[in-house]
Amino acid sequence: MSLFDADPGASSRAKLKLVVAYDGTDFHGFAPQPDVRTVAGALAPALEKVLRHEPDLTCAGRTDAGVHAWGQVVSLPCDPDTDPRRIQKALNGMLAPEVVVRCCELVDPSFDARFSARWRAYRYTIVNRAAPDPFLARYAWWVPADLELPAMQLGADPFVGEHDFAAFCRGGPPGSTTVRRVEECRWREAGDGILWLEIRGSAFCWQMVRSIVGTLVDIGTGAHRAGEVMGMLRAKDRAAAGRVAPPQGLCLREVGY
Repeated sequence: MSLFDADPGASSRAKLKLVVAYDGTDFHGFAPQPDVRTVAGALAPALEKVLRHEPDLTCAGRTDAGVHAWGQVVSLPCDPDTDPRRIQKALNGMLAPEVVVRCCELVDPSFDARFSARWRAYRYTIVNRAAPDPFLARYAWWVPADLELPAMQLGADPFVGEHDFAAFCRGGPPGSTTVRRVEECRWREAGDGILWLEIRGSAFCWQMVRSIVGTLVDIGTGAHRAGEVMGMLRAKDRAAAGRVAPPQGLCLREVGY
């Protein structure tokens, strides 16, 4: 018996799970918006051509304009006899290399790319050297000023745990919460002046990662001190924290289920 035989009331429906990578430079984020180009706005019509019906897409994280993804996850209802390999090949033929379906598989009908996710992992890339790199300009923030990495790591440590991140994000809709749990927040040196902030958490508020990065860079330049971070969190005021880092350095790396 297949997992789709377990519930005859499911109207013979299944779910298709896509792991999608994209260069977000020329997209106004993932979510569909009128009159602007978005990732979902490119993916949905391609899926409609292949599936021959309008897809109902759910994504793990609505990345902002200019933000990239290596492990974005998208789910949508489909027929259980759908051939994932055919779907993947057809989509990549229409969308690659700007949008690439890295994996395509049938999953249980209960799967939801957003609500089934246990954590999301992001990476922010900084090029910290005197001259910029033209081959990384679309995917990294060039910071020519000297950065004190040990101070930046001290500043990153307090973000781990459950906090109200109101000082590090833009406000959401009425009734929404800015409380989030961060499981990892650490800097890594990749060599040749390239720095990565690796951050993983259950979910993230709007511009939260970029605000954290901007504040940590301010700490690295001496504009703020690492010891101020807990006070910023307690203030719950966006004006208390540092700047917002530009979008091109941010990438949704992986989603855990």
